[in-house]
Amino acid sequence: MPTLKITAPYDGQLIDEISTDNASEIEVILSKAHALFSNRSCWIKKSQRIEILRKVAQLIRERRDTIAVSAAREGGKPLIDSLVEVDRAADGVECCIEELRSSAGNVIPMQVDQNSASRVAFTQYEPIGVVVAVSAFNHPFNLIVHQVAPAIAAGCPVIVKPAESTPLSCKVFIEILHEAGLPPEWAQIVVPEKIDLATKLVSDPRVAFFSFIGSSRVGWMLKSMLSPGTRCALEHGGVAPVIIAKDADLDDAVSRVAKGGFYHAGQVCVSVQRVFCDESIVGVFADKLANVAANLRVGDPTDSATEVGPLISGKECQRVADWVTEATEGGAIIKTGGKRLSDSCYEPTVLLGAHRDAKISTSEVFGPVVSIYPYKHIDDAISQANSLPVSFQSAVFTESLETAMYCYQNLNATAVMVNEHTAFRVDWMPFAGAKTSGHGVGGIPYTIHEMQTEKMMVWRSKVIS
Repeated sequence: MPTLKITAPYDGQLIDEISTDNASEIEVILSKAHALFSNRSCWIKKSQRIEILRKVAQLIRERRDTIAVSAAREGGKPLIDSLVEVDRAADGVECCIEELRSSAGNVIPMQVDQNSASRVAFTQYEPIGVVVAVSAFNHPFNLIVHQVAPAIAAGCPVIVKPAESTPLSCKVFIEILHEAGLPPEWAQIVVPEKIDLATKLVSDPRVAFFSFIGSSRVGWMLKSMLSPGTRCALEHGGVAPVIIAKDADLDDAVSRVAKGGFYHAGQVCVSVQRVFCDESIVGVFADKLANVAANLRVGDPTDSATEVGPLISGKECQRVADWVTEATEGGAIIKTGGKRLSDSCYEPTVLLGAHRDAKISTSEVFGPVVSIYPYKHIDDAISQANSLPVSFQSAVFTESLETAMYCYQNLNATAVMVNEHTAFRVDWMPFAGAKTSGHGVGGIPYTIHEMQTEKMMVWRSKVIS
């Protein structure tokens, strides 16, 4: 039986291997899920879903340390951040419960004219159908929670395909769901032995909702292949911009930009990548950021002292190195970093003055590299920030309400952080890319809503007046 080998990105050691699924096995998985949803008597009552999810959150918290170490080893995110990820995952499950306890349908106005007389109308939410989720490696536990837990909360059978590099964290969460009382057929993992099998699964007409986190190229390609009527949510990258105004608290800005740029070695869809800094302070800001970056500890992600771990693979590390080389050959100044430390570890790097056409300036780097660009007028910074076909989270650092509001109104972004880095997120807020950065709205409550249909009843009665 073919297997998928999972290796640690830090040192390449084999962690485990899991069985892959062929075409007939994937058909069985999909048939089970579709049969469950097609038979309304099989649906899980809301009270039961709440009970299961409450137990899931409890089990996650009880196994926090074990889950975090495993996720750190598998995905390369430092243990200090993986622990936070597991805490967020448990909280995300409880957020699902809160949504179930508080969400309701709507009353539709009737009896307002002769046509609507003697009628009442209301809506209720029902599950949309089978959910297929394709996930990413960079938050191997919490992203699965974000895609799977809302499906369970909504009452949808869910099939999840984890990232090939990090399937073990997904397996742990699905096992916890089953242990908490969820029947196995309601949440199933699929690891296709061939990529075309994943495409076939996604495009199957029995799939009602498709959830995707990953590259823009793959996401939009898969969306184009969906069966008519299949809803979807896509989460891609953002090449996140930050504006540093001349009145910004520099020490605070440096601290937060460093966190947003080098967290998980920059492998976050809204990592700080492009920093546009007022020319009067750009030198000071660059020096301060470089000093912080140079003192970050890079190494084994399972070591509690590590602040920046490896990239997900040696191939990705080499790509980042090539992009930095291209930028420096085009005139960028390396303030710190710029070197590979191992096959998969790259120095936290700060560049100043990269050319606007360099890959570092135009594409999602997904590595520990922050590029700084001076500007004379804030409109120039906004123009550069808006110049790419992406739109996700952005940020401005300023003490001026006027500047903050001006940037909020003019930045082409789905969210603008003020005095906070672009990677800020809490799991109950909307989280969405626009333009090429995504489609639909993420965030626990919003995802649950996307995975439901609003069904209306209109009731005519002679006694209604």
